[in-house]
Amino acid sequence: MYKGNNAFLQLSACILFACVLTACKKDNIVDEIIPKLTSVKLKAGSNFPAIDNDIDNPLTAEGIELGRLLFYDTRLSGNNKISCASCHRQDIAFTDAVALTNIGASGKKLERHTPALFNLAWAKNGLFWDGGSTNLESQAFGPLTSADEMHQNLVELETELKQVPNYVTRFKAVFNEEVKSANIVKALAQFQRTLISDGSKYDQYVRKENNVSLLDVEISGMNLVKAKCGSCHVGELFTDDLFRNNGIDDTYPDDLEGIYQGRFRVTFNLADLGKFKTPSLRNVMLTAPYMHDGRFKTIDDVLEHYNSGIKISATLDKSLYQNNGNVGIPISATEKIAIKAFLSALTDNSFISNKKFSNPN
Repeated sequence: MYKGNNAFLQLSACILFACVLTACKKDNIVDEIIPKLTSVKLKAGSNFPAIDNDIDNPLTAEGIELGRLLFYDTRLSGNNKISCASCHRQDIAFTDAVALTNIGASGKKLERHTPALFNLAWAKNGLFWDGGSTNLESQAFGPLTSADEMHQNLVELETELKQVPNYVTRFKAVFNEEVKSANIVKALAQFQRTLISDGSKYDQYVRKENNVSLLDVEISGMNLVKAKCGSCHVGELFTDDLFRNNGIDDTYPDDLEGIYQGRFRVTFNLADLGKFKTPSLRNVMLTAPYMHDGRFKTIDDVLEHYNSGIKISATLDKSLYQNNGNVGIPISATEKIAIKAFLSALTDNSFISNKKFSNPN
């Protein structure tokens, strides 16, 4: 009887040990499938406004890196020749130096100028020149699927990326799902929110870093920009993130689904006719040509437009009446030199050379 009990106890102990061992193995498997992600909180210089984290797409180091891989991957286009970076070059603040590009899948010239990509973590009032998308995630679907841009079938894209073991592993780790288009745009958005430009000469000056000082001409230009341009290019972001009619046109045809009508195309509010997103002045000396259609080749062209070329229409921005109540912003030749000097001080060389934003391949 004693021997039987002993054998029973030994058998029970073995079974218990096996159960514990099995449970440990299962835990290890779970850990391997769903590794702990590294949460990231965006930071910017002390002169910048606070950043509100996106609760619907929280940033992780792994998600950001996945987004960077996708941003530079030509597989995101239907012909496997075009990546996001094809039109958004880091060396020129993620724009393309072309008025209206035609490198898309159809070869047709687009109707709008490629916008620069930086400080998008603060862009809360719609994206595209007319604010047609509400956030970075929805915005990405536009160029991905447009016949004149990347012309990608999203189902085919998912299938193609599922053939890449590295992507399969990364998507599972970041989103705990297989490759899906909804998570492709989430990863792209995570990477783009990290594109913070806050290291210009001006920034170092206002933060009193590295003993940096502005020249007298740059300080003069800074004061002129605040006085003459500050109603739209406001604050440390140098944009109000709003839509304004700056008088480059006085008629707004409804051709091409109203693409020339600006914000009106989205809201159908006549008060928005001819209004387009206010771009930031940061890195502006890198991002020529200018305006939503790239019509002005140089910053001198832009300044002269405000000085003498503004066209009057019902929705023209009231801040452009600076000439004794008449339309226009008087800018002398000397003032233009000073303004350009200050705009050059807004160039962020550390941003355009930051390896965290560059092609990982």
